[in-house]
Amino acid sequence: MTTLIQGLCSMATRGLLDELAATTAQHTGVPVSFLAIGGVEAARRVSAGESFDVVVLASDAIDKLVAAGKLDADGKIDLVRSGVAAAVRAGAPRPDISTEEALRRAVLTAPRIAYSTGPSGVALMALFERWGIAGDIRSRLVQAPPGVPVGSLLARGDAELGFQQLSELIGACGIELIGPLPPAVQITTVFSAAPGIGGGAPPEAVRALLDFMRSADSADTKRRHGMEPA
Repeated sequence: MTTLIQGLCSMATRGLLDELAATTAQHTGVPVSFLAIGGVEAARRVSAGESFDVVVLASDAIDKLVAAGKLDADGKIDLVRSGVAAAVRAGAPRPDISTEEALRRAVLTAPRIAYSTGPSGVALMALFERWGIAGDIRSRLVQAPPGVPVGSLLARGDAELGFQQLSELIGACGIELIGPLPPAVQITTVFSAAPGIGGGAPPEAVRALLDFMRSADSADTKRRHGMEPA
């Protein structure tokens, strides 16, 4: 019986990893399955001792799990750089976010602003603090629960302007993508992968998966999902 490679990832890389896993399985004959959940919950489960063959999370989260002895330090690789984008509900007016000042105005005038619990959400709050508007908009902020896409909040009318990883907004139903944040304030997260400690899959099969995930052959797939090769 062929061993299954069991992976864990955050929601931002779910679509990408599903596609890369399917391609790898076609070439190696070893099936690969990724469980996608909120990044905070994913890190908690690994910290608590749950075993996975491969874990893909924001690089700083991977580093903490490596330091705690939960992931294999020697096998760590950087996969993608992922930027943040803005979106509105389908059919709603699209504010100008082409410059830092335009984006600031869009945030100040939005009735409700949705953001995620992930690293991009933390960085977004820091940006609002730097702009000096955090207090002004606090009552209008809507944080998506872990594992819940910001796009779903926009689609059902819980917020008028939303921010999340571009990879999570691409293809979401009921929304319209405005575009990435302007370069001056773009929030970039590096997502990394590392083998788990005590996983059930053969190490050589896990290594083959990681080698493909970081190879040049995966670059076009990464870009199609709104990310850049790391």
